[in-house]
Amino acid sequence: MIAIVDYGAGNLVSVRKAIEWLGYECVITSDPRQVRKAEKIILPGVGHFASTARLERSGLRDEIKDSIAREIPFLGICVGMQWMFQGSAESTETQGLGLLPGKCERFPATVKSPHVGWNSLAVNPSSGLFRGIPSSPYVYFTHSFRAPVGESTVACSEYGGAFSAAVERGRAFGVQFHPEKSGPTGLKLLSNFCDLKC
Repeated sequence: MIAIVDYGAGNLVSVRKAIEWLGYECVITSDPRQVRKAEKIILPGVGHFASTARLERSGLRDEIKDSIAREIPFLGICVGMQWMFQGSAESTETQGLGLLPGKCERFPATVKSPHVGWNSLAVNPSSGLFRGIPSSPYVYFTHSFRAPVGESTVACSEYGGAFSAAVERGRAFGVQFHPEKSGPTGLKLLSNFCDLKC
């Protein structure tokens, strides 16, 4: 069973519909016990980084952290990916998971913010998450803050400079774009994640 984590800020229904359309069983849950039993975990996110503070208060943060340590496949989407870092300038009092170094920053004033719409990716061909996806795919973004490029970056995009569009650390993955809104490319990426062996 795939647990789609509900912490009050997710694009939950569209993610669930995409997963079910691909033929996988999933459940939307805010119960840490259900997350603990999950074979895979998806953390969607839309809106303000401060909303991730609810993960701490609910006990979901500890369960997700423990699951990642046990190598349960994890996928963070949009704010869910940003939460994998140490934090964000959008809410300096809210801690991220700290799985990846660095903090998310606002786009520079030289470009319009938020960054909304289709943009291309430069993908590391060794990425398992992008297996079977053509090079330089286009995906759908909507965000005002961007994650830094680092050792765990497997796909970059350009908007006022390069930023991390996808990251991988072990069996923990994150995408800044919305795969559930990115057509066949997004569905293939979700299928690649769902097909990971536990």
